[in-house]
Parts: sequence; structure tokens; C-alpha cells
Amino acid sequence: MPRRRIGFWYRFAAVLCKPPLVVLIKRDWRGMENIPAEGGFITAVNHNSHVDPLAYAHYQYNTGRVPRFLAKAGLFRKGFVGAAMRGTGQIPVYRESTDALSAFRAAIEAVERGECVAFYPEGTLTRDPDGWPMTGKTGAARVALQTKCPVIPVAQWGANELLPPYAKKPNLLPRKTHRVLAGPPVDLTRFYDKEMSPDVLKEATEVIMAAVTAQLETIRGEKAPERPYDPRQVRIEQRRRAAALEKAQQEEGQGK
Repeated sequence: MPRRRIGFWYRFAAVLCKPPLVVLIKRDWRGMENIPAEGGFITAVNHNSHVDPLAYAHYQYNTGRVPRFLAKAGLFRKGFVGAAMRGTGQIPVYRESTDALSAFRAAIEAVERGECVAFYPEGTLTRDPDGWPMTGKTGAARVALQTKCPVIPVAQWGANELLPPYAKKPNLLPRKTHRVLAGPPVDLTRFYDKEMSPDVLKEATEVIMAAVTAQLETIRGEKAPERPYDPRQVRIEQRRRAAALEKAQQEEGQGK
């Protein structure tokens, strides 16, 4: 997207945010040639620090195709924050919708207008102990299959060294390097003629997350775990263990 269409609010945000980012972190940015020069598309990005949305937005801003992030619809109705969200063209997600596709209708419309919509498919900061991407949620796949737009896998590493996941204080010294690598579009064409069923969405999401993970392997120079961390399965296992422990304690009490 030409820089003349970035708009006042995005330029204002850049004026505020870029100077401290330049001071705090060095940059090793690659793969900008894979960012489409025109037309709507999605970026699927890993998430490992509360700082990385700003650091990644800086990368994306410098490509000339500014990202439109997804956020809760309620944030768009709150004073200055709401004005900034609307002004920078961020995307409201209508989580109250009973139709999963309708929840992302604004993202679909943005892609169809030729915008870049940035997804964090994990939905939250990674809980993987070594910072690898977790299993993804299906929102990015839904929008991609509905619009048939390019999906660019993007991996980043370094903001998490400045501010680790769930840490309260940044680690400023030594100065950290923010590494970003955008890969070629993910091939989802085999899903285009299929019904958008839960199984199809799950498989398409796995393909997207595998592409993001592959970019991160390149950045880190090491292999990711064979199976991505699945917070849902971890919660199930934790509940199973807690129930087994409670049962054992009850049986022990009865035996006395």
C-alpha cells in the first residue's frame, strides 16, 4: 500500500513509537520482498512478548504495507483509545457473534479492500517453555479460505529477550536485536474447494503454523519440537492429574 494511504493516525503512532524502539533494539529484518506490493493479504505472526506487536508493526510499517491488527470490538468505543484504534484502521473482532465467520467480518472486509490484516494465530503469548509457536486458533484460516488471499508467515525473535513473556520488567542491557523473517505465501489452494468444516480449518491452521515455525527455525538456527505446545491438551492433562490426586487422597483417607 502506498505510504500516502497510511494516514495521520498511523503516522502519529510511528512518530511516538519508532524513536524508543530504535534506541532499545537493533534490527535484523529479512523477507520484506515476500510482502505483497498490492492487494489484500494476511500475515500470520508468532507472539512471544508484550513488546513484539510494536516491534513487528515497525517492521511492517517499513515495508509500506501497514498492518491492521485484530482487537476486541469494545476497545473501539472508548475515548482516545477508541479514536486511535479507529484512526489507525485496526480491526474489531465481534466475539459476541454466534457465527464464527461473522466474528471476523471486519477482517474479511479489510482484506477485500486491499489491506494487510495481521493475525497472531496463537491468540495469546506462547506458553511453550522455549518460546516456540503453540497450536493456532482458526481465525486466520477462516479469513484466508473465505477471501483466498495470500497468507504470509512471519516469525520474530528478540522482543522476548527485551521483555520475556509475562515478565514485569524489561531486560534493557545488553541491547537486544529484533529478528524478523517473512516467508513466501503459504499454499492453501488444496482447501479452497472444500467445505469450511472444523477439520478443514484445523488442518489449514496447522499448515499456517508450520510455515511460521519454519521461519522461526531459520532465525534461531535450531529445530522446533516435533509437536507444538497445545495449551488445551495441557489443561486437560492438568485436570486429569488433579482429579487422580484427589481420588487417591480420598481413598487414602477412607483407608484410615
